[in-house]
Amino acid sequence: MLKQSLMGLALATGLSTVAHAESVNILMEGVPDTEYVKTLLPEFTKETGIEVNLEVVNYAEMHTKLVPQLVAPKGSYSAIVVDFYWVGEFTKAGWLMPLDDRIKADGFDTSVYVPKLMDLVGQVDGVTYMLPFYNYAMGLLYRTDLLADEKNKADYLAATGEELGPPKTWGEYLQQVKFFTKDGMNGVVNQGLRPDPIAMEWSNYLFANGGEYHDADWNATLNTPAGVAALDQYKTNVTEYGPLGSASFSFDEAFNVMAQGGAYSYITYNFFRAAIDNPAQSAVAGKVEIMPVPGQEPGVGASLNGAWGWAIPKSSPNPDAAWTFLKWVESHDIAKKRALQGGSPTRVDVFDDPDVNAKYPYTGAMKDMLLTSHNFPVFTYTPQLVEVLGRELSLAVADEKTPADALATVETEMNELARKDGKLK
Repeated sequence: MLKQSLMGLALATGLSTVAHAESVNILMEGVPDTEYVKTLLPEFTKETGIEVNLEVVNYAEMHTKLVPQLVAPKGSYSAIVVDFYWVGEFTKAGWLMPLDDRIKADGFDTSVYVPKLMDLVGQVDGVTYMLPFYNYAMGLLYRTDLLADEKNKADYLAATGEELGPPKTWGEYLQQVKFFTKDGMNGVVNQGLRPDPIAMEWSNYLFANGGEYHDADWNATLNTPAGVAALDQYKTNVTEYGPLGSASFSFDEAFNVMAQGGAYSYITYNFFRAAIDNPAQSAVAGKVEIMPVPGQEPGVGASLNGAWGWAIPKSSPNPDAAWTFLKWVESHDIAKKRALQGGSPTRVDVFDDPDVNAKYPYTGAMKDMLLTSHNFPVFTYTPQLVEVLGRELSLAVADEKTPADALATVETEMNELARKDGKLK
């Protein structure tokens, strides 16, 4: 999925010219976290003698490049990174090497990872196939300067009888969206483009209303009061409280509206928190904060989780060296160094590190987002579900279907996909 502005950078792979040196070839997405890893590779080579060759491509190319290598008896990539979209497909096909024996033999502690991330890009059916690499959970960006404004405080108290501050519940947040839609200001900006942007963003609305995608038996649970309310609210925010055209905005376009001061709030990926403080990109630097998407009750988070994981393909030409690299790149020290460069941690001990918190004071909010987050369904047909969901949500926003009819269609098609995958009996 992702989601960040992707670089078309590609570094050629190949064997090291150093005599007798081992090497690992790794395919990665062109995102900032990849760049943070790249800066640290000389440390790994100095420590181990193993050369690391990165092939860096944009997201759209990754799946196409990976699959032929994964199905081959022996591929080119020693290690890969896997988006949660592909976890069900890759594990169902038997393309990833289980890591539990290596983890046990080396005493690598996986309990340091945020549990929701291990569920998303770590373990499948009790088997560890990946180590979480970086997270892109979603959160609520909001304007602190608008909340602190004395006139806004007085007007909000008069209008609602409540004190103005960061929203404690979903209902309070929706109330603030309505309140701040005035005088040329939008209460919210949405990323309504189909299929992925709208599907991911709307998921937060679903969780905020107490909904989930399916029950314990994988029966879809979308055409429910919670689901219908979530879609009604999303449609209202797009059409009444957001800027014109936001039904077709991707995340970059929505971010630009927020960064130029055009909206009070934006539910988006957590990496935009750092970007909005960059004066070169933002007219509201220092005036925006991030928090977990609020739920029905105070302290109940509703953020959508998202992440990538490190994996070793069964077709890996050098799995031992690949595991040596994975242990190193996911060690506390290296994970901390990546976080200090601006990376998105997955280890709780990195979130709790005083140096990381001193440099990035919003680290605690990021941790809270993950600890209270919700996962999107992970199964073989996750990408297909996103397509269905994006299509039907867009039809509802455009008034071509009622929310209930749109969600009924999603339920039907999701159940068919889950049944095809063996999840739903």
